[in-house]
Amino acid sequence: MIKANNPDLRSWVQIPEHSDFPIQNIPFGIFKNHEKGPGVCIAIGEFILDLKAVSEFGYFDKIQFDKKVFDQSTLNSFIDLGKTITRMVRDCISDLLNEQNGTLQNNSDAREKCLVPMNNVQLLMPVRIGDYTDFYSSIDHATNMGKMFRDPENALLPNWKHIPVGYHGRSSSIIVSGGTFIRPNGQSKLPDASTPSFGPTKSLDFELETAFIIGKSSTMGETITTENAGDHIFGMVLFNDWSARDIQAWEYVPLGPFLAKNFCSVISPWIVTLDALEPFRVEGYKQEPEVLPYLKYNGDKNISIQLEVAIQAENKNETIVSRSNYKYMYWTMEQQLAHHTANGCNINTGDMMASGTISGPTLGSYGSMMEITWRGTTPIKLNDGTERKFINDGDTVTMRGWAEKNGVRIGFGECSSTVLPSYI
Repeated sequence: MIKANNPDLRSWVQIPEHSDFPIQNIPFGIFKNHEKGPGVCIAIGEFILDLKAVSEFGYFDKIQFDKKVFDQSTLNSFIDLGKTITRMVRDCISDLLNEQNGTLQNNSDAREKCLVPMNNVQLLMPVRIGDYTDFYSSIDHATNMGKMFRDPENALLPNWKHIPVGYHGRSSSIIVSGGTFIRPNGQSKLPDASTPSFGPTKSLDFELETAFIIGKSSTMGETITTENAGDHIFGMVLFNDWSARDIQAWEYVPLGPFLAKNFCSVISPWIVTLDALEPFRVEGYKQEPEVLPYLKYNGDKNISIQLEVAIQAENKNETIVSRSNYKYMYWTMEQQLAHHTANGCNINTGDMMASGTISGPTLGSYGSMMEITWRGTTPIKLNDGTERKFINDGDTVTMRGWAEKNGVRIGFGECSSTVLPSYI
């Protein structure tokens, strides 16, 4: 068992009930405020722990690495130290925060400098994303989309159960939670129109996803197996892959999404380590037909992460519109990474790979408005009495995720963003 995951651990830092950030989590992020940063931190309860300050007090001296990695505007240098070091750092932080350890707890000067209330800091983009890939790995989502756009009796394309389908996306337009973006413009074509028109999307949609962060690079020509894929994955974030469905429907043949997807995606600010999620592994789907040897794996490789999506109109209370779970993924992260590199494609620390929309088998667990309203044909009613087919200007969409077992809740915080009107 990973030492820092011990469910019996308790922290001297007060942890509110149902907090995403108990001592067993220790997710990594980047912060700044008017006094400090940007720099590396972790979340504990309602505080951040400034790791540069922790280092300056000598609490990491027993671990041999360049402490300058904590004085950076991204986590890339820290992650690039490798799992042996990052795991030792996480264990060391766990020891410092343990209620039975007075080293930091009883040092008032260090405690004041190292612990900062979370509401007093701004959380920044945690990594510099070099490349971003989006997969399409939820069987319920793929089936629903196939029923809407193709033959309901043959919803899945012939390749879907043989390969983790994916495409390369745009990393420059990925933003961190709490931001805003402009409703995108593009071409779309109404069914009864003879020619397309240009203008703001009328079918703006969220996609409930997670993403994993590469923690170990590979070289061109090198392949990664399902067995060693975990060595290359540092952790996970929540991911909202905003989509313009009307633009997508017109442009996606023959090369797939373009303007419909590249305008904005949003991630949660905390990277929850793969180590912290190990206790929540569950059995994956029985994959039929049998996959090719390079995609086979042993053990429980799926993860039970509860997910929810809320829509909040401006100055109104939010409405939960979806409750899903990451365990509904047909293809695992390990299979996705093995397939991604099967041709010798190299990966780099900080690269991000998204799951694709995560939908469950029932209406309440669908991960997009496209499915929830079935292409806009069955609008839903929000708590404020208004209806939605898709997302309106001024709406804020918030995603949350957490894994829970044996009294321990490992959460991701929020992945939230607000839609602003188009320029035209």
